[in-house]
Amino acid sequence: MFLRSKAIRWTITASAAALTLGLGSCGQSDAPTASSSGAASPSAAGSPVVTENVTLSGAGASFPAPLYQRWFADFNKANPTVTVSYQSVGSGAGVKQFIAGTVDFGASDVAMKDEEIKQVPKGALLLPMTAGSIVLAYNLPDLKTPLKLSRAVVGDIFLGKIKKWNDAAIAKANPDAKLPDSAIGVVYRSDGSGTTGVFTKFLSAISAEWKTKVGDGKTVNWPTGTGAKGNEGITAQVQQNKGSVGYVEYGYAKQNGLTVATLENKAGTFVEPSDTSAQATLAAAKLPDNLRVFITDPEGKDAYPIVTYSWILAYKTYSDANKVKALKAIVNYSLTEGQKASPELGYVALPEAVVTKVKTAVDSIAVK
Repeated sequence: MFLRSKAIRWTITASAAALTLGLGSCGQSDAPTASSSGAASPSAAGSPVVTENVTLSGAGASFPAPLYQRWFADFNKANPTVTVSYQSVGSGAGVKQFIAGTVDFGASDVAMKDEEIKQVPKGALLLPMTAGSIVLAYNLPDLKTPLKLSRAVVGDIFLGKIKKWNDAAIAKANPDAKLPDSAIGVVYRSDGSGTTGVFTKFLSAISAEWKTKVGDGKTVNWPTGTGAKGNEGITAQVQQNKGSVGYVEYGYAKQNGLTVATLENKAGTFVEPSDTSAQATLAAAKLPDNLRVFITDPEGKDAYPIVTYSWILAYKTYSDANKVKALKAIVNYSLTEGQKASPELGYVALPEAVVTKVKTAVDSIAVK
């Protein structure tokens, strides 16, 4: 019986570098701490960008939250007048708050659609800030060999068609593994999630049945499994429940010591998630001028099959000049010195060509 974790809310306040998780009765997980050890020197952020105290509020994706915590805390060390409060509430909620104008910036792992952008009176800029792999983390403590999952198997597990770990379809790709005769416990995101949007786009690309019956989106009607809120919630569920499998951002799996599957890509190669395999995926996907791209099923024998950019959502115009100065400085710091922290936390540093395009977009933010 799966434990249902209560709502998890992650608040990042740069001035205190605070991390607070409320896990209710499900027990506390080892959430990523994103400590500043090994980070780029805060002095690299330069001289204070504003002399008056400025607070920026943001909300959205849980995917990049550990990395944002590092960036905002390190930037604050060199710029103590600038405080960033970021709520890790999921991409769906982040987009809604951004459209409503209740935050200074949003964050999403799925680029906003045209109809969403049209709802933003002040205009919207989508700024890719990092990238990362989405992995399938599983809890099979008695399995001593790495688990390989084919494209067909991944689709059928989440459709609820493959119900046991020793199913013949799983065994075929793992001939030397002692797979348990036990039930597969699927865990999925219960909140509006960019990670879900990316993962279900992948499922739709590899499974015609999934595309027809379920489709893709930040929320879908899952055919099987137990819901959990945030990457944090799925991480906790997988840690606590033997036989479980769930999709999470690689950084959460890495920092929490979760075991992850090797997945078959479009070329038929079984690829482990890594910085190298994610870079191979990004290299195959050209970023257009509007900075929106969906990498659903990448080409290349070395490409990891599920990789996404994660965007900060900024307004094209702001009424507060100091907020504009602070936001531009934080984003530019994150695009340069901040990228050095990415591999340590399980994220992918942005290609230089992407950084250049994003900087150009940031320069266009104006005061009105």
